[in-house]
Amino acid sequence: HPPAAILDGNAATSWRPDRGPSTVTVDFLRPREFGGLSITWDSTRRAGAYTVSTSDDGHAWRWVESRMGGIGAVDHLYLPDSEARYLRIATERRESPTHPGIVDVVIHPAEGFSSHNQFMAMVARSARRGLYPRYFLGERANWTVVGVDRAREEALIDEDGVIEAGLGSFRVEPFVRVGSELLTWADVRRTRALHQDRLPIPQVSWHATALRLDITAFALGPDTASSLIGRYRIHNTSGARLRGALHLALRPFQVNPPWQFLGVPGGTAAVELMVPGPAGIRASVNREVGAVTPNSRTVMVRGADIVEYLLRDSPVTRRGGSFLGPPSAALTWDIDIGPGDSATVVIEIPLVAGGSRRLSAHHAVAIDSVLDKVAAGWSAAVDRATITLPGDGAQISNTIATVIAHILINRDGPAIQPGSRSYERSWIRDGALTSAALLRFGHADAVREFIEWYAKFQYADGKIPCCVDARGPDPVPEHDSHGEFIYLVMEYFRHTGDRGMLARMWPHVAGAAAYMDSLRQIPVTDTMFRGLLPPSISHEGYSAKAMHSYWDDFFALRGFKDAATMATILGQGDDAQRLARIRDAFARDLYSSIETAMVRHRIDFIPGAADIGDFDATSTTIAVSPGGELERLPRAALDRTFERYWSEAMARRDSASTWEAYTPYELRTVGTMLRLGHTDRALALLTDFMDDREPREWNQWPEVVYRADRAPRFIGDMPHTWVGSDFLRSVAELFAYERESDSALVVGAGIADAWLDGSGTAVHQLGTWWGKLSYTVQRVGSRTTMRIAAGITVPPGGVVVQLPGIDRGGVVMVNGVSAPATAAGTVVVRSLPAVVEVTR
Repeated sequence: HPPAAILDGNAATSWRPDRGPSTVTVDFLRPREFGGLSITWDSTRRAGAYTVSTSDDGHAWRWVESRMGGIGAVDHLYLPDSEARYLRIATERRESPTHPGIVDVVIHPAEGFSSHNQFMAMVARSARRGLYPRYFLGERANWTVVGVDRAREEALIDEDGVIEAGLGSFRVEPFVRVGSELLTWADVRRTRALHQDRLPIPQVSWHATALRLDITAFALGPDTASSLIGRYRIHNTSGARLRGALHLALRPFQVNPPWQFLGVPGGTAAVELMVPGPAGIRASVNREVGAVTPNSRTVMVRGADIVEYLLRDSPVTRRGGSFLGPPSAALTWDIDIGPGDSATVVIEIPLVAGGSRRLSAHHAVAIDSVLDKVAAGWSAAVDRATITLPGDGAQISNTIATVIAHILINRDGPAIQPGSRSYERSWIRDGALTSAALLRFGHADAVREFIEWYAKFQYADGKIPCCVDARGPDPVPEHDSHGEFIYLVMEYFRHTGDRGMLARMWPHVAGAAAYMDSLRQIPVTDTMFRGLLPPSISHEGYSAKAMHSYWDDFFALRGFKDAATMATILGQGDDAQRLARIRDAFARDLYSSIETAMVRHRIDFIPGAADIGDFDATSTTIAVSPGGELERLPRAALDRTFERYWSEAMARRDSASTWEAYTPYELRTVGTMLRLGHTDRALALLTDFMDDREPREWNQWPEVVYRADRAPRFIGDMPHTWVGSDFLRSVAELFAYERESDSALVVGAGIADAWLDGSGTAVHQLGTWWGKLSYTVQRVGSRTTMRIAAGITVPPGGVVVQLPGIDRGGVVMVNGVSAPATAAGTVVVRSLPAVVEVTR
C-alpha cells in the first residue's frame, strides 16, 4: 500500500511490489536538501530489512543507510546534510508472508536538524514520555558527580537514576518490566539521597505501586584504575509476588544535557560500537559494563534504539539495527520477588579506558560490605576537620562534608578543577580560593600538590598563567593570576608552617611579584589608571571588553603584601624592603583610583572596575577576604556597597521580583557580612543559599541558579566546586576568622542562637593561621559555655570570643574569673585551654 503522506504535495511516489524487494520511490521534482526521515510501519507487516538510497537522476543510486529490520512502530533515520531529487526505500520480506507495509514516510527538512541533538529532540517529542532523556523534552534533570579522589575520570548520575559512564560517554538507564508494563523514569515518583546524608554516594529511588527501586552509585579503587559501581535493589512493596525484569539499557546519550556547550557538548554521545564482553558489554570507548550479578541476558542493536526491543518484550537473540548510526544495548535480569523481599543487581564500569574490573560474582552478594568500606574511606577524608551543629544546622555540617568530597573528586591528580565536564580545567583563581577552603578543613596535602604542580607552568618572565588544561597553560592575559598564586603559597605557609615549601616556592613568588610590578609601570594617560594593573578579562563580566578590574588589583595588593612578608621570613632583607616599597606605592595608587572612580562615575559604592563604575559586591568581597583590607577600605562606601547588595539579595525572596538568574559565588558575601558586623544578615543569606542547592539532598550548587526551576539553560557545572569552596570559606568564618588589623583570631561571631541548644556546636581541628582550633559551645538554661581546647598558638591580638549574650550585657567569666566585655560585645582570651561562660 502506498504511504499515506510523504512530506508535502511537491513529490510523486510509486509503489512497485513486483520487482523483488518492494520499493517506495520519492521524486521531489527538484533537488532538495533534507535532514532525515521517519518511516511508520504497519504493525503486522514490518520490514525484515531495508535499504535507503538517493539519486539525482533516478538511474544512478547512492546507498545511504541499511537496516536489518524495522524494529519499532516508527523508524527514525538521521541523515544530515543530505541532498537529492530521488529517495528510495527498498524492503525485503522476512517477518511477514505479505509485502512489508509502510503506513507513512515523513521527510524532515535540513533546517532545524543540523545536529543529532535536534533530531533526537524531535524523536523524543513524538515518542511516549519516559523513553528518551528528559532533556530532549526541554526539561532538566539535575545530576551529581561520582568518582574517587585524584582520578582523571568521573561518572555522573542524574535524578532519574541514569548513570553516565565517563566524559562524553554513554548512559546506563534503568527500565523495569512488571507484567505487560514497562516502567520508565516518567512512570514513577523519584526521590534522592546521599549515603549518611553527606557522603558522595548518591542514591535515586523509584517509587511505583508495587515496588521501589533504589539505584546507588559509587566509585572504588585507586585514582589510576577506578571503577564505577551501580547497585540496583528492587523491593517488593506489595502483598503479592513480583515477577518481571530489570533492564539496564546502554544508550548513546550522555547525562550531561545538550545546552551544556563548554568542554564536551552534552546530549548525544559518540559511541561507534558495542560488542559482547566477558559477562557484559564492551563499548567503543574501550569501556566495559560488567554484570557483577550473574544470569543476565544481553541484546544489542545498531542504528535503532534498544528501547524498542524492551517495549516489544520479545526474546530477541540476534543483533538488529543498521550498518550506520549509534549502537545501543541492554543487560536484563529476570526478577521473582516475594512480598516484602528484595533482589539486588550490581554492575561495574571501569572508568579508565581498557581498565579491568575489580569485582567478581561473589562480590554481588557482599556489595553492601564493599559500599561500607568505600563510605568509611570517604568519612576519613571529609572528617579531618568538622563543624557539628544541632537540629536544622545538621544540613550545613553535611554539606561541608559533601563539598569537600566533591572538590577531591573533581580534581585530576594534583590539578584542582571546579567541575568534571564544562570546567574540567585548572584556574589559579579557582584553585587558590578552593585551596584556602581545603586548608581550613585539613587537606594541606592536596594544596601542596596543587601549588607544586601549577608552579611548573610559570612563564620565564614570571607570568603565572590564568588556566592550565591538557593542552598546557593558557596565554590569555588575566592579571589576577599572579597575586593569587603568591597568596596561595603564603596561605599554605600560614596554615602549615612549612618553611621548606616556602623556600622552594620563593623563586616562583619573586618572579610573579616582579612581573606584576612590570605591569603596573606600563604608562597610561588617565590618572585614574595610574599604577594599576592593565585591563584584563579575569572577571567574567569583562570578557567582552577588558577592564581595569579592582578584582585584579586587590589580588595584586594581597600578593605584594604576602611577597614582602615571605621575603622577611626567608631572610631576604633587600627583597623585603623593595617589595614593601612596591606594596605601599601600589596601595596608594589603588585607593586613589577608587576615590577618583567614585567621583567620576558619581557613585557612592566601591565599583568593580575603574573604567565603568559598575556595581559588583561579589567581586568586592575579595578586598575584605582574602584581601585583608577591611580596615583600609573607605568604610562609608563599603557599607553602602553591601547595603545595596543586601537589598538586592532580599529582593530575590519576593515572588514578584523579576530576577532571572544569579551565580552562587555570592556565597562569599556571607563571610563579608559577618566581618562587617552583620551576623543576622550573614546567617539569613546562608539560609537562602542553602535553599538554592540543586538538588538540596545532594548538597551542591551549579554555577548558575535560575529563578525558573530546572530551566534548560547553561548552568556551568554541577557540582561547581569553586562555588562550593565559597560556601566552605564563608561557613568556616562563622566559627573562626583571622583579623589582620590587630592579628587576632575571632571565634564564634557567626554562631546562630539556635546552634547553642541541644547538643550545641562542636568545632574540631578547624584550620587557622595559628593552628588547629577545637571548641564546643552549648547553652543550658541562661548560661552559655564555650570550651576552647589547647592546640593553637594564641595570636598577638588574642582569641576574641563573640557569643550571643555577651553583646546583651551578660555576665562573662573566663576560667572562672570575671572578664570585661568590649564595646563590640566580645571578650579577649589570652591563654588556652579556656572556658568562657556567659550568663544572661
